[in-house]
Amino acid sequence: MGFLKEYTAIHPYWPVFMFLLIGTGFGIVTLIFACLVRPSKPDPEKLSTYECGMPLFMGASEKRFSIRFYIIAILFLLFDIEAVFLYPWAVVYKKIGLFGFVEMMLFIIILLVGYLYAWRKGALEWE
Repeated sequence: MGFLKEYTAIHPYWPVFMFLLIGTGFGIVTLIFACLVRPSKPDPEKLSTYECGMPLFMGASEKRFSIRFYIIAILFLLFDIEAVFLYPWAVVYKKIGLFGFVEMMLFIIILLVGYLYAWRKGALEWE
């Protein structure tokens, strides 16, 4: 440790360096130990691609999905984001006063117009 006395800029970081070195060493030693002591009994079922599910049938992945599924997902995300914006507004409602209330009502009206437009166009129908 005598060589560190000359480097005063490195001295405060020595515990951090040791902590990272010990942590990395512990991780590597643990992985090596686990590889040495674990049982290795491969069988065809264990090595199969779909160990925890049913194998795919040919042609099942080529099936086309209706665009309505994606439109519903986008609308769901849109209204989730609206809810995310409502929480901070509700927290500071007393501080922002009437101006904040009017701004949030305009935000909700714009989203309501978009929702009504999507509803009228049939984007929410599953058929």
